[in-house]
Amino acid sequence: MEKKKPSKKRVLGRGLGALLDDSNYESQPKLASDTPKLNTISDIDIEFIKSNPFQPRSDFDQEALEELAESIKIQGIIQPITVRKITAKEYQLISGERRLMASKIAGLESIPSYIREANDQQMLEMALIENIQRENLNAIEIALSYQRLISECHLKQEELGDRVGKKRTTVTNYLRLLKLPPDIQAGIRVEKISMGHARALINIDNIDLQLSLYHKIVKEELSVRKVEALARKLFNETTRPKKADIYDTSINPELKKLKEALSSFFGTKIEITSKGTEKGEIKIPYLSMEDLNRILEILEIKL
Repeated sequence: MEKKKPSKKRVLGRGLGALLDDSNYESQPKLASDTPKLNTISDIDIEFIKSNPFQPRSDFDQEALEELAESIKIQGIIQPITVRKITAKEYQLISGERRLMASKIAGLESIPSYIREANDQQMLEMALIENIQRENLNAIEIALSYQRLISECHLKQEELGDRVGKKRTTVTNYLRLLKLPPDIQAGIRVEKISMGHARALINIDNIDLQLSLYHKIVKEELSVRKVEALARKLFNETTRPKKADIYDTSINPELKKLKEALSSFFGTKIEITSKGTEKGEIKIPYLSMEDLNRILEILEIKL
């Protein structure tokens, strides 16, 4: 007698089934009396899943949610949400807020969920990192998320860069945006100016000049390159020493030679100022954080 072939366990669908180990996926919706194992993917009743209290975003595009809900009705959930177990009857969302909200709109009773352990700090960190990885965030939202990871999750900039897959200089450039005046930050949020414009404005160490150039950018629709040139000019004008305080290095051939040598060595225009013939100072200007990091590398200084 021919033996019947064992029936295959139902999986999430062709796409997800190819990605997940069937042995780790429990297809039956979970009731309050069931106890799904950690580090497995299970269907969990939506009514048992609570929102993430550490969710950094509070505004969700309703039209985009409706579109996602329609996609879920047709294709199902392609990527499981991630939750942590709170009690025998409750789970708390770690990541996947939009998928959960859209699933409710689509009328789903259960949703595929990856169950893992996480404390409050890990919850916050994962929610922030998932938030950062969204493609539609503006530069200020990213900067604020970086700041929260540093202040609330106690991460150093290097550690933060590793967690989000960004260079330390990239993280630094975003964080510096938070030093800009509120009006300019608001302009970045609504995309009146780009990240490139903002980085040029940061190099101007004067709020009034920053705001003046910002309004000029918006009014005249200046390119990033044009703004960088204007910012460089303003930087040089505001950092140039007063003539009365300058000892003319051109009459001292040794200082003139030193100035030229240092300018060549650092790849930037070095200023040597002096009061009298003995005391003075050497200034090494930089135009961006990348430029500063380049100079620090030349000096072999690590922060």
